[in-house]
Amino acid sequence: MENKDFTTSFLVDQSPEEVFDAITNVRGWWSQNVKGGTAQLNDEFTYSYGDDHRCKMKLIEVVPGKKMVWKVLDNYFSFTKDKSEWIGDTINFEVSAKDGKTQLHFVHKGLVPDQECYDACYAGWSQYINGSLGNLITTGKGQPNPKES
Repeated sequence: MENKDFTTSFLVDQSPEEVFDAITNVRGWWSQNVKGGTAQLNDEFTYSYGDDHRCKMKLIEVVPGKKMVWKVLDNYFSFTKDKSEWIGDTINFEVSAKDGKTQLHFVHKGLVPDQECYDACYAGWSQYINGSLGNLITTGKGQPNPKES
């Protein structure tokens, strides 16, 4: 099987700036448990989902209204044997005009079908990007993971 990075895209009526602003609002679409900066070059943040998933991201490319790239500095999944999955991967958001609309193109470079987490991560990113982030962009309200006590 050919290794293919996880990719998804969608079109919206909102401007590239509105789409980009929603991407930077990580607490509004991914998780309210995100700690740290999520908008400026070299910002670092952590994400956690109970005892199942923790990661640390660094913003390595930020072009307002066009592109954002996160590098995975550290990652932990409770459900994989290979504890190196995601470490060193990049999470890429590209925003562009297409057919009178704005396209968001998302790629998790390094998330490929032969990884243990692929099925769960495919489902997760699909829900967070196409569902929660898409809703945040189009309605102003995403469905992030709630804050844990």
